[in-house]
Amino acid sequence: MKATIITIGDEILIGQIVDTNSVSIAKKLNAIGITIAEKISIGDTREAIVTTLDRALKATDVLIITGGLGPTKDDITKHTLAEYFGSKLRYDEAEAEHIRSLLARRGIDFTDLNRGQAMVPECCTVLHNAHGTAPGMWFDHEGKVIVSLPGVPFEMEHLMEDEVIPRLKERFELRAIVHLTLITRGIPESILAARIAEWEDNLPEEMHLAYLPAPNVVRLRLSAYDVEGVEEERAIREEFKKLEAIIGDNIVGWEGATVEQQVHQILTERGLKLAVAESCTGGTIASKFTAMAGASAYFMAGAVTYSNEAKHDILGVSWESLNQYGAVSEQVAREMAEGARRVANADYAIATTGIAGPTGGSAEKPVGTVWMAVATPNGTVAIMRNSGTDRGQIVSRASAYAIELLLNELKR
Repeated sequence: MKATIITIGDEILIGQIVDTNSVSIAKKLNAIGITIAEKISIGDTREAIVTTLDRALKATDVLIITGGLGPTKDDITKHTLAEYFGSKLRYDEAEAEHIRSLLARRGIDFTDLNRGQAMVPECCTVLHNAHGTAPGMWFDHEGKVIVSLPGVPFEMEHLMEDEVIPRLKERFELRAIVHLTLITRGIPESILAARIAEWEDNLPEEMHLAYLPAPNVVRLRLSAYDVEGVEEERAIREEFKKLEAIIGDNIVGWEGATVEQQVHQILTERGLKLAVAESCTGGTIASKFTAMAGASAYFMAGAVTYSNEAKHDILGVSWESLNQYGAVSEQVAREMAEGARRVANADYAIATTGIAGPTGGSAEKPVGTVWMAVATPNGTVAIMRNSGTDRGQIVSRASAYAIELLLNELKR
């Protein structure tokens, strides 16, 4: 069973808003066993809607459309769908009363534009929108289903949950789609693929592997389509279990697990304290830990020591090191970590210092050069990583590298 998701709105095409609707809809459809064949964003024109409908109906069984159901002249989805299916519009009294009541509670007059929202194609089943003024519409057409929903995300969410998903389950005999994702760390995608190649080659035919890289982690997703859900999930878990013998130390956990969560757990269980001193990462590392409930049990302090003066005055980094080696150096990273550990009376401390760009680089220290250090009860370790060329990418990658360096020390 395949579906196409169509989001309508010029505001999406010009980048004025981010299309979150298709993400949400895709998750909900996948959860009941419907595969997403395509996601399409189009403008508010009759031609775009008709052309897209013609193409999508040839390839998929279910179309979910969002947007273009408002009261203004640029919202033409409903009129285009009525024309497309050769239907007239009718006035729905129940929806009109709901719209009138909803607007009255908000202190808004029930105008002709609002009355127009109660007009629906005669050939559709009306999907009651309890949270807004634009009803959803369900069309059955030559064995296929077309659903039109408002573009307001929370209204769409409720209609999907309350109306669309139950009807799709009743309308079609659906089998399961199973996705399970394992998070790995510390192995680049190409090296990981080579290391687990034999395991991948021996996967059951119905299982499909995808590599999803992110800063210093790679997510491995195994998927099975049109299957019996419970048994296939068990089988996928068994296949992933075989990876423990190959890359066990590099497995973080299932989807949603993070390296910082592993650190959080270790520090909490062992009663250890952590401090952070950041320059180029600007507080990103500290925020990752303090975002987790329970961080107060171990997180002592975080300092963004951006200037040389702050590195010296707050952390005690020597002027000799700053002047001789520069702020972006192994010596300064080490002294930052050791200073943070000492000042905060912590067991462990992370430090980062680097060039996030776009300016400030040199032949010896190009943009993306980041030194990071971890001070421990047994000494200090430091590494340098080139973390990319884009400022945001550099901050993200350097933060990930530094947290992994801490995890490695905690696991020694």
